[in-house]
Amino acid sequence: MKAALCFLISYDHSLNKETLWKEWIEPNKDIINIYFHYKDYLKIKSPWIKKHALPFLTIQSTSYFHVVPAYLALMSFAQKQSRENVWFIMLTESCVPIISPHRFRRLFFENHAKSIVNWKQAWWNIDLVKRANLRCIKLEYHLANDPYFILKREDVSRCLEFPIYNNRLFKVICDGGVANESIFAIILYSYKQLDYVVRAATHAADWKRTSSPTSPHVFLKGDEQDILFIRDFLLENKYTMFLRKVHPNFPDDILRKFVSNLLPEDANSFNIYWKIKHKLCFLVSFFLLFYIFVLNSTLPYS
Repeated sequence: MKAALCFLISYDHSLNKETLWKEWIEPNKDIINIYFHYKDYLKIKSPWIKKHALPFLTIQSTSYFHVVPAYLALMSFAQKQSRENVWFIMLTESCVPIISPHRFRRLFFENHAKSIVNWKQAWWNIDLVKRANLRCIKLEYHLANDPYFILKREDVSRCLEFPIYNNRLFKVICDGGVANESIFAIILYSYKQLDYVVRAATHAADWKRTSSPTSPHVFLKGDEQDILFIRDFLLENKYTMFLRKVHPNFPDDILRKFVSNLLPEDANSFNIYWKIKHKLCFLVSFFLLFYIFVLNSTLPYS
């Protein structure tokens, strides 16, 4: 089983905190795959990002208002590229991890069969605001979801299937703009799965100190307010793993303190879940060999 880190990058086509990401991934590299959707491959300077970039033919045209095709392209490629991918984590270049690798490992193994999506009823005036064209669809579909979340493999399949069998509804929603903040809750609701997701924030964002009417606070200074927000958000939200939006100049030492904070419940994660992973591999291999042995023993001699 693996978690697919699915990055949507644009602008200068880099990660704001690439070094920190690589340091954080390294202890869990046995359970993590990495994917990048980009706008212009020629703008990518990092060899590491190039190594994990999607093939050019899978890339979808995107903008701030119309990014759903890029989400689906990432999900589709990651799902096809590895059957081991069971958790699909949506991220941007401004996201950073804020929990320890130990905690991530525990959360993954305990929740790999669940989607974690923070959703609610749409709060905006649908007659004045055209986002997701909610005024054009049934009241029961007037839903909103955080733009970044985690989906289990089965729910990714549902997201990829929905545009095929509900193309008209899908197009109406996506034509409305910023559909990525509604469409995934709508899809899960349409498949009667929304009540089964873990309704929680996986990515912390400060909407009380907005950087613009449509964008959360940008973490730049690393002042007391920034530190207290991260600390309190983690205390109040047990499924939170990442922070957005983080400026490239945000102090690395602050982020490293958060990811090195080892909580008692996470301390034995590598010992416990390394054993589980390798025991499962052993059992699968054993039963496969046993099946082959039995099959060969029942075949008639030529």
